[in-house]
Amino acid sequence: MNYNGPIRGVDTMHWSEEALHLLDQRLLPGRIEYVRCDSAQAVTDAIRSMAVRGAPAIGCAAAYGAAVEALRLRALPKARFLQSMEQALQLLAGSRPTAVNLAWAVDRQRRRLQASAGTDVAAIANALLQEAHDVLTADVEANRTMGKHGAALIPDRASVLTHCNAGALATAGHGTALGVIRSAIEAGKSLRVFADETRPLLQGARLTAWELARDGVDVTLIPDSAAGSLLSRGDIDVVIVGADRVAANGDTANKIGTYPLAVLAQRHGVPFYVACPLSTIDRSLAHGGLIPIEERAPEEVTRIAGITTAPGGIAVCNPAFDVTPVSLLSGLITERGVVRPVTAAGIAALFDT
Repeated sequence: MNYNGPIRGVDTMHWSEEALHLLDQRLLPGRIEYVRCDSAQAVTDAIRSMAVRGAPAIGCAAAYGAAVEALRLRALPKARFLQSMEQALQLLAGSRPTAVNLAWAVDRQRRRLQASAGTDVAAIANALLQEAHDVLTADVEANRTMGKHGAALIPDRASVLTHCNAGALATAGHGTALGVIRSAIEAGKSLRVFADETRPLLQGARLTAWELARDGVDVTLIPDSAAGSLLSRGDIDVVIVGADRVAANGDTANKIGTYPLAVLAQRHGVPFYVACPLSTIDRSLAHGGLIPIEERAPEEVTRIAGITTAPGGIAVCNPAFDVTPVSLLSGLITERGVVRPVTAAGIAALFDT
């Protein structure tokens, strides 16, 4: 089994003909199609509609969103170009509120824009495109390094439970939580993976199960509500998830349903790990209570595949994420090593190396 590239035959995103091509994850597992994005607005729409999702992938897409907009506007006079680019960066930054990688990538492109502002418009556009390529390359490298660090924590012949999708589909390639699993298998370990379906948008069923099965990994899909039963029976050895934002103290925002899974893991003495790149850690927020939580459309809960499953007009609460307190984490896996136990000091030290 070869894990050196993306999912077999599928890229999460690629660049060609002055456009970003994003795998449309709304159509999986039924169809493999790509959305062509040649403007910041098109990338923003893809992020908002979840054609692309997963914090690292959103960050990479936003970086390319700045690049495609610069290429689109390169015929403008410089002053107007710079003004329009700032508007584009603000548009991209506002596309989704919780995943901090988005703001990180936009800020990185803003700094590149400012650093190259003394050159002509064409040179600025080329600099932003190179920065986007660098962001994508760095993401894959970080995921593979993170995977090697995390693989050491996974016993051979372990059963691993994961929630939502933190794989190649959620990144530029390899994955965060699934990257750890891939790296453990690459190191010769035999693993069985259990994937929560992850209501209401079924990212575990549609995406995690799909990409692991496509790569030949032993994966079993379970209802979200079955996780506690499997943990109580001793069927799960390790739980590993990704993250959309980690506060300075280690509190972690991830897909809704992660927090109760962490509570169950602690109750049954099963280690609970979070895998994420440094770009997901937001040191400006002291704790998880400050993380903005996105509230999504009621229709995501009241309809499945176009079929209405709830009474008309019913009130709906649909937070996209929840926050798992640091006290429930067994370790934080990053490209600079594993923080265990997870403390604010341990997280801060990652940025000093």
